[in-house]
Amino acid sequence: MMKPADSLSRQRDIQFYPLPAQAHLAAQFLATIPGITVQIFSSKHCISVQYLIQEHSLQIIENQLKVAGFHLDESILSKIKRALVYYCEDIARSNLEIPEHNIKSRDVYVKVWENHPHGDHDETPEELRRYL
Repeated sequence: MMKPADSLSRQRDIQFYPLPAQAHLAAQFLATIPGITVQIFSSKHCISVQYLIQEHSLQIIENQLKVAGFHLDESILSKIKRALVYYCEDIARSNLEIPEHNIKSRDVYVKVWENHPHGDHDETPEELRRYL
């Protein structure tokens, strides 16, 4: 069974250190990478990226930006948000590798029930069971 595509799509904001035109240049850089859609926020030093989780992750995207010479916001709040997103995406990506569960049909359970020993197997005599 395929997982729905919208549950695999992620949209994240990437906050940059406030340097002139850095967000615009980063958006141009990321637009060249297949599978990433970029939107620029003109009033902030921020861009929004959209990607599929099986193709990209925020950690990979931000590492590519760092290697290209861009400076991300390194405030404590940004670092905490980033770490949480990295963790969640890592779990989601590893869950994609887990095969779907094999759901047994009702007939399998019926056959097991037919072979199961039924009845009362208590060794206690009938008169003592009523007494207790």
